[in-house]
Amino acid sequence: MDELVSIIVPVYNVEKYIEETIACVKAQTCKNWELLLVEDCGTDDTIEIIKRYMDKNSDARIRLIRQPSNLGAARARNRGLQEARGRYIAYLDADDLWVPEKLERELAFMKEKDAAFVFTGYEFADEQGRGTGKVVHVPESLSYRQALSNTTIFTTTVMFDTKKIGKERLEMPVVKSEDTALWFRVLREGYTAYGLDENLVRYRRTGKSLSSNKLEAIRRIWNLYRREGLSLPGSAYHFCFWAFRAVKRRI
Repeated sequence: MDELVSIIVPVYNVEKYIEETIACVKAQTCKNWELLLVEDCGTDDTIEIIKRYMDKNSDARIRLIRQPSNLGAARARNRGLQEARGRYIAYLDADDLWVPEKLERELAFMKEKDAAFVFTGYEFADEQGRGTGKVVHVPESLSYRQALSNTTIFTTTVMFDTKKIGKERLEMPVVKSEDTALWFRVLREGYTAYGLDENLVRYRRTGKSLSSNKLEAIRRIWNLYRREGLSLPGSAYHFCFWAFRAVKRRI
């Protein structure tokens, strides 16, 4: 199905959030989607909650995929990518939320720009998923060099067109900050990421997510720069801009 959107959600110990996340997909004004819930062998009741939901709310568009062991978010997303049937790939983290028009607006924007890679603005939310009023605005476009200093592309806002970028090119590297590493790789290959500066996503800050650990975030972005082959001065240059923008987004 040419216009089908495959939504890939890595699922691990999110019993508090998973029903609300599924519900935000069901509420989309764009109805031509499939939801791939890739369960990564968590230890809480997430899998039971998903099964009960699927039994109670029969919807062939929702698919539960179980990993053989706990392999991490990158491999979970890659498994979802392998199983995806749609032309378009969208990522959604299991504790984040979309506004109902997210897919519709982003698809229209992607077609308007004839783009392979798009992303949107978003709003920070509290643990209950309520917007805090802190909205992150995004630039009209990002090239590879621009993205090195501006890692504003948030995973839950991203969409790819697999007719323009083959699925094999969208597999996430198995490294820390695998999502940003993928953006870098795609942009390095000459694609442009186009930003839709609309608040279509709520990024729930639970306090337990990897990205909430500031020291770990610093290590991850520095290691990504070095992985990209940047020199020490080059890494330091881009790191300073990254740090400035990261702080600005949160205050």
